[in-house]
Amino acid sequence: MKKIAILGAGESGVGAALLAHRQGAEVWVSDAGEIAPRYRQTLEEKGIPFETGRHTIDKFFEADVIVKSPGIPPTAEVIQRLKGAGKYIISEVEYAFQCTSAHIVAITGSNGKTTTTALTYELLKAAGLKVEVGGNIGHSFARLVAEKPADYYVVELSSFQLDDIDRFRPAIAVLLNITADHLDRYGYDMARYAAAKLAIARNQQADDLFIYRQDDPWTIRAMSGKPLQARTQCFALQQAEGLAAYLSGQHIQLPGYGSFSTAEMQLMGPHNALNAMAALLVAKALGAQPEQIRPALNGFTAIEHRLEKVAQIAGVTYINDSKATNVESVWYALQSMDRPVVWIVGGIDKGNDYSLLEELVKKKVKYLIVLGENKEKFFQHFGYKPFAQVMRMKDAVELAARVSEAGDYVLLSPACSSFDLFENYAQRGKVFKYEVKQLGKPAQAESP
Repeated sequence: MKKIAILGAGESGVGAALLAHRQGAEVWVSDAGEIAPRYRQTLEEKGIPFETGRHTIDKFFEADVIVKSPGIPPTAEVIQRLKGAGKYIISEVEYAFQCTSAHIVAITGSNGKTTTTALTYELLKAAGLKVEVGGNIGHSFARLVAEKPADYYVVELSSFQLDDIDRFRPAIAVLLNITADHLDRYGYDMARYAAAKLAIARNQQADDLFIYRQDDPWTIRAMSGKPLQARTQCFALQQAEGLAAYLSGQHIQLPGYGSFSTAEMQLMGPHNALNAMAALLVAKALGAQPEQIRPALNGFTAIEHRLEKVAQIAGVTYINDSKATNVESVWYALQSMDRPVVWIVGGIDKGNDYSLLEELVKKKVKYLIVLGENKEKFFQHFGYKPFAQVMRMKDAVELAARVSEAGDYVLLSPACSSFDLFENYAQRGKVFKYEVKQLGKPAQAESP
């Protein structure tokens, strides 16, 4: 019987524990912090032993395999000691891969991977395939393998999840784009970060498929000098020779397959056209017919907190883009706006360069509201616009309602992490939606 030790008891670690338990391994879980009640209950119900508040290193030395949760950096002391002792350390994604024979569609990218993963799942489901979705969204890949058998798994993967793969080999790998994010994990070296993303295709063979964006500079740079074994297909916004998908006017074109009207889609903006191209190429590769998937494509709505239309009040459309925690995500959001924008922004700056946004802000933003203490860089770049700073989402939404006019957008697209005022981007988005829905109502209790 294999002995498997698991570092971390979040969704990833507990998913790996459930899979190891189902595989009949002797499994043990260790978390240096507190384990969330729902995960503790799961481990207790399955009789899986665990520890909290420490890592007992001797127990790791007894293990045959160590499964590491993605949030634990490679520089952590426990990782350094175990690697120094020659222990076999893999990611939860790698462990799940080793325990399934299903076809894997793996999707990564700095921006758009959640939308693309969810859309791909919906298209494959509409085509009648037995498919499940998870990874960096919903349930971990390991939990899916343990609890939801399928012929196909569509998994969203972050660079952190790809850092500790060994033999992981998706039948179809998708790399949407590479832009600056999480650089603190990679020594502020874009080349290292890009290499971590490209690892999604490292083990693919000639009968696998790698789908990538042809007009993404860092993707092309990462691929340069690193020949891939897989077949490749690429997509881009502008038509060019050799593209498997591109945008022509208001239609996504997949030569030899079909044409799909962006005007009929619920998703907004050119970036979502790119996300749809990637999802359509996956569906095409797996044998889906255009008419099978067209209704699912057109009916697919934005993921919560990603260009999510909340309400239209007095002719003003309120959009929740709280998941836009970096500059590139905001660039895509602003590019999608075809009417004047009241922009709610702010949070903890991650070393952002806002110069990328300057032209779009000049053209599209009529009023800028900074939520939180961190206003200096916004004022430096955009202080020529009508500008205000507030400390509560309630105040931000009420001010936005006062300065906007019928036909405008009020866009929460923060460009920053949320940890100054909120637990995470999801709570920030939920509070925004709550406050929007309170507009015009009598005063009530404090927001959630």
